[in-house]
Order: sequence, then structure tokens, then C-alpha cells
Amino acid sequence: QVQLVESGGGLVQAGGSLRLSCAASGRVFSIKAMAWYRQAPGKQRELVAGTTSGGSTNYADSVKGRFTISRDNAKNTVYLQMNSLKPEDTAVYYCNLIVRTTTWYDDDYWGQGTQVTVSS
Repeated sequence: QVQLVESGGGLVQAGGSLRLSCAASGRVFSIKAMAWYRQAPGKQRELVAGTTSGGSTNYADSVKGRFTISRDNAKNTVYLQMNSLKPEDTAVYYCNLIVRTTTWYDDDYWGQGTQVTVSS
């Protein structure tokens, strides 16, 4: 019943910024936890940034100080602000949300992915 739609990816020059969005639609009561992953060609998917339902936030060492994960609960939307982008940030980025869909049930959903390409 929940669909995640990602947007905001594109081509950007090294040093530039992008903000990725992940909008949850459907039967969404609340977002309990959120994360952004990325997968570059020939590499395994890695966790970029994530939060827990307890409120803790973690970032991959490679993006600390440059990326920020946030959300707008009123819009059921999660964001990844990416600053000082580097060519090695080039990847398909996926949002992953744990969503409360009923008063008693949480479920795990993935976005379709959005391409981020950083040119040198």
C-alpha cells in the first residue's frame, strides 16, 4: 500500500550539491526509520546514511560532513542533502523507509532508485 518515489538525482559537477527526495504515498501513518543507500557500477550496495526509530543517526565515513539525512513528517518525505560532491559519489541512490502503515504494523519499503552522476 506504500510507494516510495525518489527524485532529485542528476548530473552535477564536482563540488556541487544535490538534494534527493523520497516521498512516501499511500497508507502512511508515520515514518519510523529511514536510510539512504547507494550502489555504484560493479560494487555492492552500501549504507550512506540512516536513522533508527530511537532517533540515532549514522553516516558512512565517506560522506560525513558532506551529506545530511532529514525528513518532513508533514509531507511524508525523506531527504538527503549532498554537498561537496565528488566523482566517487556517483551511484544509484535508494531510499529505504520503515513505515507505520497501521496502528500496529511497520513495514520496510524501498524507492526505485535515482541516478547521481558527479563529473570531475
